[in-house]
Amino acid sequence: MKQSLSLRLSQHLALTPQLQQSIRLLQLSTIELQQEIEQMLEANPFLEPDETSTEEAAAEPAAAPASSAAADEHGPTREDTAASGPAGGDVVEVATPATDTSGADDGAELRLDQAEADWSGDTDAWDDARGESWQGSGSGEADEDFDPLGLAHATPGLREHLRTQLAGLALSPTERAAAEAIIDSLDDDGYLPEGPEQLAEELASQADEAEREALAEALRVALKLVQSFDPPGIGAADLAGCMTLQLLRLPASPARELALALCAGGHLELLSRRDWKRLGRALGADETALRCAQQLIARLDPRPGAQFGGTPAQSIVPDVIAQRSGKRWRAVLNPDVLPRLRINGLYAELLRRSREGGGMSGQLQEARWFVRNVQQRFETIERVAQAVVERQQNFFSHGELGMRPLVLREIADELGLHESTISRVTTQKFMLTPHGTFELKYFFGSGLATDTGGNASSTAVRAIIRQMVHDEAPGAPLSDGEIAERLAAQGISVARRTVAKYREALRIPPATQRKSA
Repeated sequence: MKQSLSLRLSQHLALTPQLQQSIRLLQLSTIELQQEIEQMLEANPFLEPDETSTEEAAAEPAAAPASSAAADEHGPTREDTAASGPAGGDVVEVATPATDTSGADDGAELRLDQAEADWSGDTDAWDDARGESWQGSGSGEADEDFDPLGLAHATPGLREHLRTQLAGLALSPTERAAAEAIIDSLDDDGYLPEGPEQLAEELASQADEAEREALAEALRVALKLVQSFDPPGIGAADLAGCMTLQLLRLPASPARELALALCAGGHLELLSRRDWKRLGRALGADETALRCAQQLIARLDPRPGAQFGGTPAQSIVPDVIAQRSGKRWRAVLNPDVLPRLRINGLYAELLRRSREGGGMSGQLQEARWFVRNVQQRFETIERVAQAVVERQQNFFSHGELGMRPLVLREIADELGLHESTISRVTTQKFMLTPHGTFELKYFFGSGLATDTGGNASSTAVRAIIRQMVHDEAPGAPLSDGEIAERLAAQGISVARRTVAKYREALRIPPATQRKSA
């Protein structure tokens, strides 16, 4: 066979390290971020806490009550002040959405092209300053009661368990990065809320159609790989898919084949109601076979990731504080959760003067990217929170009854972000309000039609139902149908079944159990 040389050009999309880090930091909770920062401080000598800025900020609590009392009693007012590092390093502040000109461009959108350009760019421009740093407006010190040794004895989480299985496989860097992206996108129950196409669109929003399709194909292959890991059922999009993945691991049998047909045909709701007649007509099976399939499905785990404990129970620390500014409400970052980080200016200067940086140049770039990604995380959270507050002004003034319908797409379109990015920002991020501390996802909800042609938030409807039950006569409690009629009298069109669903979500027993003599 004659040998020859040929040149072939091809395009492929890679998940750059800084992009993976940006996505991971964005979905971390506040306490998880503090742990990540502690680990980075130990591993990277170029990264250090900005202790000088912390000492200068020690006098801030004394002045905070005066400004806080004028604005809102539920949280201190954040002042954006600039400081300088010990070696002349610039301190970069998190700007508010009204004055943020750099973050509003593309800093918070996790754009792939900009990330690749910055990662591969010249590092000499960064070395002109002896100390670069980024600080928030409060202390980034970890909780004094936090025990780092406790992490060594903690049960491995779902993602760690999956990465352990991934580490033993011989994969290319692109395949491994795609599998890591799938694992990072799983929720605590082991489900994948967004499919490979949506994930590819988020990661490569600025790429062309061919590159997005290539990335989507890589993610589809990676999803199949992750779904083969233990525990069975990981990586499914819904309950039926989770059940199917687990059933495929079982030995073949007539009961398994019927159970697969139940999942594939969307008959789980009928199965939960034990409607054997309708199921028998749909699948052509008798009641005995259906009961055998039902017993097989009942032994499956609907939440395969929950056995790993998910997110440990921890005290809630609000990331954002809702404060009154005149007649309006605005969102400000909680100064107590903002870390203060800087690049060690002395080490960076020594590396710049050295002819042979070796692997140390990579560590310096990694430290700079970590500081930038932490800053970008808080800027994105603040932008999203402010957009939510602007739309839920009535909630902050009047409570649940003032909640309006809101969906992720509405915020995503305004800020120029992807829906999945908004979902990451609002998960495990909390806001302190006059009515309590709520996860940012709480402010999103569907709407119910009204007689006037508008929409009423499902949260507001639940609040009305709770009030109706509270005011009912103990001897004559309201049935779900009567509640639906009263809501219709107020102009809110809602079915009795929907009332029952909201009542159960509020943990209110049915009328027969609420009745008392």
